[in-house]
Amino acid sequence: MIRILPSDDIGNVLKRRAARLGEAEAVVRPILEAVRKRGDKAVIEFARRFDKFDRKSLRVDAAELEAAATVLTPEFRGAVAAAAKNIRAFAQTQVPEGRMRRLAPGLDVGHIVRPLDSVGAYIPAGRYPLPSTLMMTVIPAQVAGVPLVTVCSPKPSPEVLGTAHLLGASNVFLIGGAQAIAAMAYGTKSVPKADRIVGPGNIYVAAAKKLLAGDVGIDFIAGPTEVLIISAEGDPRFLAADMLAQAEHDVDAAAILLTTSRRLANAVASEIERQLRHLPTAAVARKAIDRNSAIVLVRTLEEGVEISNRFAPEHLCVPDAAILPGITHAGSVFVGAFSPEAAGDYASGPNHVLPTNGAARLRGGLSAADYVKVISVQQISPDALRRLSPAITTLARAEGLEAHARSVEVRL
Repeated sequence: MIRILPSDDIGNVLKRRAARLGEAEAVVRPILEAVRKRGDKAVIEFARRFDKFDRKSLRVDAAELEAAATVLTPEFRGAVAAAAKNIRAFAQTQVPEGRMRRLAPGLDVGHIVRPLDSVGAYIPAGRYPLPSTLMMTVIPAQVAGVPLVTVCSPKPSPEVLGTAHLLGASNVFLIGGAQAIAAMAYGTKSVPKADRIVGPGNIYVAAAKKLLAGDVGIDFIAGPTEVLIISAEGDPRFLAADMLAQAEHDVDAAAILLTTSRRLANAVASEIERQLRHLPTAAVARKAIDRNSAIVLVRTLEEGVEISNRFAPEHLCVPDAAILPGITHAGSVFVGAFSPEAAGDYASGPNHVLPTNGAARLRGGLSAADYVKVISVQQISPDALRRLSPAITTLARAEGLEAHARSVEVRL
């Protein structure tokens, strides 16, 4: 049964297991170098070795994508349409708008917004097919106006391929792991070079993204998924179901409930056991519950908020909006009993590609803003430059940069 602990023992719960990135980096480093030097030839060799790739071309042709779409059920098509509509609408709210502003007479400043030229989306194909991740990575790029979107997935399901066709994502490649990240980072004869690579993956994908950051932009280095729930009262069935929804992802997943109620803690623990008996993914969820998860008894909800901010969870579920002002670190927040984390995974609109392992202290989830550049602009009149010149020349000479100062004075 899941552990029930006092808040004084929270340290061990919050202590995430360090991802063995060092070991993974040693494995992927020669893969990255081989792809950099030998391009498609190396990519195909690794794809055959690791993913049993047995084709001549890495690319999925348009006819195959279209054929996959034709066998999608009407229910699945409807689900994709409903989810895509909300994901697209939410992404549209995230793209920064270009603007100019007059700070003083003759001093106009602002910025213009331009999409990246090329983006790579990595779609895992391990235990579960993830057409939802395809939507979450491709649609914001389309909204941002990125002209070239590349999708890499080692063994995409028919649902993933069909969803790509429905979205108009035609640049799909059957490669995964570190070799896919390297191909998108460096570019090969077949795979376009990306300005940024987005999407989750296993530890080898994470290690490749870490090593290549700088050669290519990345979203973040993902670790095991996690949810933290704060609740003083509520339906134990809902809370147990939300914890198991996270636990079924991976044996390394974590589900944590912070509550002021011993009665609720006991009820949720019992409900988790009851639901596990009938859960098809119980083999995975049971390990995640036993190894990494806990119910923690806190003295007050305020203490729960403080613990949550220390943990900086990927997913945070809170009972009502009154708690939001105290939240400083979270990947995505779900408010109220009828806002399950699964809604955000699929159809409510906000992105499900989220920072894990404490990275929510640094940033939120994947956003349409990740697919654009905000470029500053300034236009200065002669009179405005004259007014600014004392500050410019004084600071320039204080730094020993005489040519900077003279580049202003020559105009005056």
